[in-house]
Amino acid sequence: MKSGSKWIEEHVSSGKITYVGHATVDIKLDGVHLITDPVLRHRVAHLRRQVAAPVDHHARIPDAVLLSHQHFDHLDLPSLRGFGQGVRILCGPGCAGFLRRKGFVSVEELEIGASAAVGEVTVTAVPAEHDGRRRPGGGGGQAIGFVIDGSRQIYFAGDTDLYLGMKAIAKSIDVALLPVWGWGHTLGEGHMDPERAAEAVRLIKPKVAIPIHWGTLFPMIAGRFGRHHLSAPPRRFADQVAEVSPDVEVRVLSPGSSSGID
Repeated sequence: MKSGSKWIEEHVSSGKITYVGHATVDIKLDGVHLITDPVLRHRVAHLRRQVAAPVDHHARIPDAVLLSHQHFDHLDLPSLRGFGQGVRILCGPGCAGFLRRKGFVSVEELEIGASAAVGEVTVTAVPAEHDGRRRPGGGGGQAIGFVIDGSRQIYFAGDTDLYLGMKAIAKSIDVALLPVWGWGHTLGEGHMDPERAAEAVRLIKPKVAIPIHWGTLFPMIAGRFGRHHLSAPPRRFADQVAEVSPDVEVRVLSPGSSSGID
């Protein structure tokens, strides 16, 4: 297991990945800037950010935002609005209407298997096993993941449970960004814990696996109870991957840390 602090800018070859926190990942690949599921505030509903919020992300408008689904901890309207109503958004089926009603003017839905070009890379929607509907008061919508294809291939899973079709996501994944927990003491349906995420690694066979969806958000009313869930999941994931897929490198990036894509 390698610490993200050991990967510094001068080692970057074709790109850079920054784990901003929760499901928000800043990706730079082949001159293209993408950000996934941006949640950039100190508080979302009953969840409080447990690490420092990024102070400069809205100063850099991405070439595209990748939205996996409509849950409040993934589709955060104030965070999106910080990029401007014209920011390009790629999302799954059933999501575009909601975003357009909120004023966003450059929204593209991708059916499973459909692709969109973003500069020098191609972004393809892939399945996710998760209920992506926004509740209460929102519409339907299908949860998806994304494969980003350029000089390297990156898989962003969003929120998903384990499913056998993961082994067919792509022929060769260089970096898999896999959720290993959530924001509370327990996980509901449609999520992976560290052990199931390690099984996903065994199916996907990436060169590098980076655990996400941990260490960032925690219920305000929880107090000190269960706070080990903020730090333990990536270690459990790394240990399990070492057991079932020893050829895969696990890079644990703490929120705010970066790694080169090599």
